[in-house]
Order: sequence, then C-alpha cells, then structure tokens
Amino acid sequence: MGNFSEVVDKAEILLEATWKARDLIHTPSNIKSPAWMAEQAKLLAKVSTLSVKVRSGKELLEFGGLRAVGNSSKKNPPRFVEVSYKPRGAKRVPHVVLVGKGITFDTGGVSLKRPYDTMTAMKSDMSGAAAVLMTAIACAQLGLKVRVTALLMLAENALSGTSQRPSDVIKHYGGTTVEVINTDAEGRLVLADGLAYADKNLNPDYLIDVATLTGAATLGLSRYYGAMYTRDKKLANSISELGDFTGDRIWHMPLVDDYQVALASDVADFNHTADKYKFQGGSVTAALFLEKFVGERKWAHLDIAGPARSEVDAGENVKGGTGYGVRLLTEWIASL
Repeated sequence: MGNFSEVVDKAEILLEATWKARDLIHTPSNIKSPAWMAEQAKLLAKVSTLSVKVRSGKELLEFGGLRAVGNSSKKNPPRFVEVSYKPRGAKRVPHVVLVGKGITFDTGGVSLKRPYDTMTAMKSDMSGAAAVLMTAIACAQLGLKVRVTALLMLAENALSGTSQRPSDVIKHYGGTTVEVINTDAEGRLVLADGLAYADKNLNPDYLIDVATLTGAATLGLSRYYGAMYTRDKKLANSISELGDFTGDRIWHMPLVDDYQVALASDVADFNHTADKYKFQGGSVTAALFLEKFVGERKWAHLDIAGPARSEVDAGENVKGGTGYGVRLLTEWIASL
C-alpha cells in the first residue's frame, strides 16, 4: 500500500495555511486594521526559522505610496511587515520575495466606490497579503530549501481629511514620482513601494506580487482564474502548470508595450491609472505600472481580484475568501 504519512503531513500544512488565509480575509474590518494584521503575522509565524519585522510611523518615511493610502485613516495607520524564512544549513538557495496587497478596507478614498454596495466585500482587499503571509509560513513548516521573504503592504483606504487627492504627486520608495489620478486605484501604489524595496534591499532571484488589483482582470477570465503577467515564459509555464495541479488556476496575460504611453505624466515620472488613451486594458496597464518598480528581477504579477473571493458556494470554495494563491505559491516554491 505504501507509506503516505509524508503526503498527508504536507496536505495538512497546505490546507491549514489556506484556511488561515481565509480566516484573515473573513475577519470584519472593524477588527482587521493594519496593526491587527501585523499582530496576526507575529502570532502565526511561530516557526523558529521565521522572523517578523514590523515598521510603522516614522519608519515609513520613504514609503510614499503606503503613506499616501494609509494615512487616510488616523485610527488605523499603515504598517509594513517583513516576514523572513531562512532554511537551516542552506548556504546558497534561491530567494523568493512575495509582495502582498494588504488593504484592510477599501472605500475608494476620495474617488469613492460606486455603486456603494460594491464596498461591502472590501474587507477581502487584503487577500494578497494573507496569501503571501501564509505561503511563507507553510514553506517554513515544510522546511523547504528556498529562502522566502513575504512583504505585507498594509493600509486602510479611508475617506477623511487626510486622504490623498486626485492630482497629488507622491514619491515612492527609491525615488520614482507618481501622479495620482484615481484614489480607488490604491493597490498599485502600496505594491510599488514593496517591489522597489525588494529590488533595492533583498536581492531576490524571483519577485512575485499578489493582489486583488483590478475588476478588469475578471472580465475575460471569470472569477475562477487569476491573471498572471510576466515576460519570463519559463516562469509563466511553471506557475500555470502548478495552478492546474493545485486548483488555483491562472492564465498568462500579455504585457502590451503599446500601452506604455498611457503611463506618461506632465508632472511626475508616471501616472498610475493609464486612462489617457482609453485602451480599456485596465489589468494590463496596472501590470505595466508595477513593472516600473521591479528593476531587472525575474518578476510575475498575480492579479487575483477574481478568484480571491467567491460570491457563492462553488466547487471547493465556500462563499467568501478562498485563500487563493497559498497552495499555488507554496507548490511553486517547493518546485525550485
């Protein structure tokens, strides 16, 4: 019959990590602040090979995107959480950095979401941060011979007297300036800081960001597929194949260079929404914007706006947060 204890142990770790990601997503936003998420990271990362560092307040001075979004809430200010897994005894192993969008609630800010009932599901706008956190923890529990760093970009996008405005210009980590057009396109602003930080300080072999980023990603792919953007076909193929295996299905989308002109700005290095030429490829232009912050790294952007949340009980997904990405990313990292 064979001994399947190792397979069962691995399955338990993956299932537990997925369900804990779901629990984080389901927590109401009157409880789930950036500070609460940072505390959960500390509580959950109890493996000896894991370390957690939390930055807040003046420590975020260089993180212009995170501050522009997160300082809209004086009650729940932003946090930058760095969760690091270093395998024991491994000298030279691949280093994967995962950057997760962690908007604990998204009103849309001054560019308020309409119709307003679309706001009710926005406690799930931190699904990317939940996924990268639980992936790092699962990798540590499995003892994988890969170094993993998860960066959680945590902020509440509130509507207040300190909210950023359309036409503001912000300076991201590393110095790139960005003209804000629509404050409801806040996810890419916090991710840009995380990507630039990873590129400058962490020397990743692979740089992956995970975010409930655009409604546009669901238009062609439904709510059952994530959208993946990368110029590395080998990386894309490996992630796609493992998506079919794990059930976290994903489709390789094009980075259309003809759309780059829409990122131009008269007052900054870039604008962040690329609406100018009406290309209608909102998920594509968001990915092109993020690519400006990754340097020469092997990079993939996973837009999980569709599959991160299920509106109904469907297949293996109960209604609500799905924990999408945890199994996919953990299996992919294990394959390295």
